[in-house]
Amino acid sequence: MFSATYTRRMADTWQEELRAKGYRITPQRQLVLEAVAALEHATPEEICAQVRRTAQGVNISTVYRTLELLEELGLVKHAHLGHGPPNYHLATEAEHIHLVCRGCGRAEDADPSAASGLAAQLAERFGFVTDVHHLTVYGECRDCRE
Repeated sequence: MFSATYTRRMADTWQEELRAKGYRITPQRQLVLEAVAALEHATPEEICAQVRRTAQGVNISTVYRTLELLEELGLVKHAHLGHGPPNYHLATEAEHIHLVCRGCGRAEDADPSAASGLAAQLAERFGFVTDVHHLTVYGECRDCRE
């Protein structure tokens, strides 16, 4: 978890960004942002469970609406790490590729440069420019292979 000072700095940054775009940081928005930051890659249901530790009255539809708005405003991003609901992370994180283990379900981040060879081949062979920042690769992690 984050220190109180770090969390306050993040909240101040979120408040500035929301205000600059004509919004304010409501208690629900702050709790959702804090949950996304703490959980890193989490589904709306996991985020809701985290938020409910502080505010039991927050329901899942509020979390979905808040995530949708925060994504439109560029504060969070989503990724599809399987067949279920999307996973959310802060947009301030460095761009990354998601590596998802089919064995244990663990998601790991990799630098986009790891896919530069694939992107170059797709561009050369098909004239296709790849957005590797929204790429999820499925396979088997080291722990599951051993």
